[in-house]
Amino acid sequence: MTTYFNYPSKELQEELSRIAQAIVAPGKGILAADESVSTMGKRLADIGVENNDDNRRQYRQLLFTTNPKVAENVSGVILFHETLYQKTDDGTPFVQLLKKNGIIAGIKVDKGVVPLMGSEDECTTQGLDDLAARCAQYKKDGCDFAKWRCVLKIGKNTPSYQSILENANVLARYASICQSQRIVPIVEPEVLPDGDHDLERAQKVTETVLAACYKALNDHHVYLEGTLLKPNMVTAGQSCPKKYTPQEVALATVTALRRTVPSAVPGITFLSGGQSEEEATVHLNAINQVPLLRPWALTFSYGRALQASVLRAWGGKKENICAGQNELLKRAKANGQATSGKYIPGSVTGYAGGNSLFVQGHAY
Repeated sequence: MTTYFNYPSKELQEELSRIAQAIVAPGKGILAADESVSTMGKRLADIGVENNDDNRRQYRQLLFTTNPKVAENVSGVILFHETLYQKTDDGTPFVQLLKKNGIIAGIKVDKGVVPLMGSEDECTTQGLDDLAARCAQYKKDGCDFAKWRCVLKIGKNTPSYQSILENANVLARYASICQSQRIVPIVEPEVLPDGDHDLERAQKVTETVLAACYKALNDHHVYLEGTLLKPNMVTAGQSCPKKYTPQEVALATVTALRRTVPSAVPGITFLSGGQSEEEATVHLNAINQVPLLRPWALTFSYGRALQASVLRAWGGKKENICAGQNELLKRAKANGQATSGKYIPGSVTGYAGGNSLFVQGHAY
């Protein structure tokens, strides 16, 4: 029979569902710290710090040794392969430190975008060939969820049917492989904000992309209760002359999701898509205030939108570690408030957390 398939075992369903639900627990979201070596180099260059192994480790150490109160708003951290196997100054593995503080470790598993032959400068994402073996190892090494990013571009003729179909199937195959190895897949089809398109076009493209993704996930028998979605918010192109309010962005975003994302999905963890820290928080807050039924948790999976002020406060200097960590606490708390629609724009203030970092017996 063409419709024959097996659901995952009851034990696997329960494990995947438990992990997914924990990641999108009320008031919590994800810190995306999975920048590649080259991307991290750009972040460090912005603050005049050399891109080398130890500086990258020192910065990640700053993030992961922040006061454990950060776990009140950060449920999970997405790691890069290099970061998964790094340790603090006193020899504690980062993944062990996260688990001790009640934070779930995740891992970026795609191997980057590559050109899609025959398309109009579109792309797909590689890394499926050895994914099962890598996921099995990552699970042994402490990771319970994964991320795979596909990119789609809005233009006069894009995204094409070829690109939409290819990326949907790649994401579905990735999700299926992750679940076979007891890892919760975060499905990330990012519609880029580049261009001058208006909000209406962004909404329609997002709906079309998400509809294709969930058709592919169904075709691949992916257990939706053990997945999460990481989409773009529906925003006009960055060069669009018309500016939209947070409420307009929120309504377009929630409407697109309601039309395409099954209620079986536990949560939606938005990427920030090039928005500033404040913009990403304000939009998330507005999304959680839209007066429409929202059957999923709507939270954040921010990288730069959580870390920009952290990097600036730290500046690569040991004496500024505590200042950087306090920035992380403030931004995480603000986004935690936004997941319930209770954030007051511009209200981020100082955090009374005391000394945040203790490494080799020293408080910084």
